[in-house]
Amino acid sequence: MRPPRLPRLVVNVLAAVSYVVSVVVIVLGLPVLALLVVVTLPFDETRRIPGIFLRRLGSTPTYVFPFWTVRIEGAQPESGAYVCTSNHQSFLDIFGMARQKREMKWIAKEEIFKLPFFGLYFRLSGDIPVNRGDRESGGAALTRARWYLDRGMPVMIFPEGTRSRDGKLGPFKPGAFRLAIEAQVPILPVAVTGSAYGMPKGSPWIRPTLVIVRLLPPVETKGMTGADVLKLMEEVRTRIAAAEAEIRAERAALGWDDRLEG
Repeated sequence: MRPPRLPRLVVNVLAAVSYVVSVVVIVLGLPVLALLVVVTLPFDETRRIPGIFLRRLGSTPTYVFPFWTVRIEGAQPESGAYVCTSNHQSFLDIFGMARQKREMKWIAKEEIFKLPFFGLYFRLSGDIPVNRGDRESGGAALTRARWYLDRGMPVMIFPEGTRSRDGKLGPFKPGAFRLAIEAQVPILPVAVTGSAYGMPKGSPWIRPTLVIVRLLPPVETKGMTGADVLKLMEEVRTRIAAAEAEIRAERAALGWDDRLEG
């Protein structure tokens, strides 16, 4: 897919229509999610089914806006728990990664859980709020994440802790890697590129983009201890950075660059 050559006015009008359609879908989906929670609660303690519904609903914007193309490459482990770690360029990362087949419980900043409609979605699906900078909240979030892992449910964490303002990979925090080692489950590294331009942080307007979500081979943690946390963190960050560079080159070969997307 090469960049479309369209007037900015056309793109903005279609973006506005996409926002409206996505909001309508989200509002109508809330009672369905609530009903799923009630019906499945007796046999679905990890809320896998409501979570799958939420992810499918959450990927709606990637289908509604005609000039977003999301490509998922690689595959999740077919069974068992793992900790998924990805770079974080924009909210479009979340919409794109929601297309993955298996359910994962997401650790996200507490502010999102307080938003009208959106926050209730995350609470009903069993996702995990965390107050960044609050050690007690961070500990509680990791304890909840460990509960899910022990029951075979994967957990998703953005180790940068926030969205990148310039699309560049930031430093990682060690929590995700400590969690994986303590639970003795693999890390699934994911590299996402293109989303920073499609939905820039701090801007209300969305833009045409090709988003590539590349799932890398899992990194095993069996036999590792707390002394290996930083080494594991750097290894995973290096793998994600290398994959990001490869994806940027591939997108550039197709004509996606800052000049066209800015």
